[in-house]
Amino acid sequence: MKIALFAGDGIGPEVTAQARRVLETLDLPGLTLFEGDVGAAAYRRHGHPLPQETLDMARAADAVLFGAVGDFSCDDLPRDLRPEQAILGLRSELGLFANLRPAAGFPGLEHLSSLKPDVARSIDLLVVRELNGDVYFGAKGERDSKGGREGWDTMSYNEAEVRRIAHSAFRAAMGRGKKLTSVDKANVLETSRIWRETVIAVAAEYPEVELDHMYVDNAAMQLVKSPGQFDTIVTGNLFGDILSDQASACVGSIGLLASASLGERQTEYGTFGLYEPIHGSAPDIAGQGKANPVAAVLSLAMLLRHSLGREAEALRIERAVEEILADGVFGSDLGGTASTDEVGDAIVRKIVTTS
Repeated sequence: MKIALFAGDGIGPEVTAQARRVLETLDLPGLTLFEGDVGAAAYRRHGHPLPQETLDMARAADAVLFGAVGDFSCDDLPRDLRPEQAILGLRSELGLFANLRPAAGFPGLEHLSSLKPDVARSIDLLVVRELNGDVYFGAKGERDSKGGREGWDTMSYNEAEVRRIAHSAFRAAMGRGKKLTSVDKANVLETSRIWRETVIAVAAEYPEVELDHMYVDNAAMQLVKSPGQFDTIVTGNLFGDILSDQASACVGSIGLLASASLGERQTEYGTFGLYEPIHGSAPDIAGQGKANPVAAVLSLAMLLRHSLGREAEALRIERAVEEILADGVFGSDLGGTASTDEVGDAIVRKIVTTS
């Protein structure tokens, strides 16, 4: 078993260090862990945010554990050299088109949500976000216009791309509550019209799954009004990015939510994937011990489940996280005083004592 660890920028190295401690505590036989540079750190060392050697390392691994990329000092670089191109490049080059972002409330933490406790208690959903298309990968540029400089970005999806993510979402829904909400803006966007029609066509292959459709603006409203109505959500790259971050606020903190980016490649142990917390690099708090490592640790649990077939170990991690939160071990994002290391210490202790 081979795991590539790309810590990245800002708080990325801090939170992935705690995930690595958890992984080492599990002491999995036959595991090899190797590290590579991404983001601003890679640009400074290699002149590019995604060096070829890092990409080769990812391709040789059974899974990738990723931290975060982004650095204010790189904002003026050409677009293709900015830190964010590392994660976009990995998703594209590795064929990782399905991003799974679970969001569920933790018992006893309802008061941390921006929602009423009884509403927050109802949250248990999965956002399936398409990763390889939409405006993030569409043609873009700048041109002159009568109003001055004009930026433009192309949003597009073809039927094959939508079918692929729709199948992933329907399969995920089959393993959950057999209810799928497809989010689009089909009343305005041609892209969304193709999206909706294709999802409807794929639905015929999953008669057990209840399918409904929702415009993205209504979905955003419903997430804060009545989040318990959602089980599995499938949507495009842009909408999924926004809605999954919104869901994290409903749960209580973006520092609690993990993600898996999967493709079609199968390894000896499971589905190859890249795993990362949904938060960014937060350079403003880097090095201060304020970063919450829970999302990175839970991303490791997803890695063990989906890519390495280690369900028992994944459950041990998830239970340990639930228990330390129930014990009130909170970082500053949850209103507590525990440092990044102290949260990691608590998780490791729980794993050791429950082995």
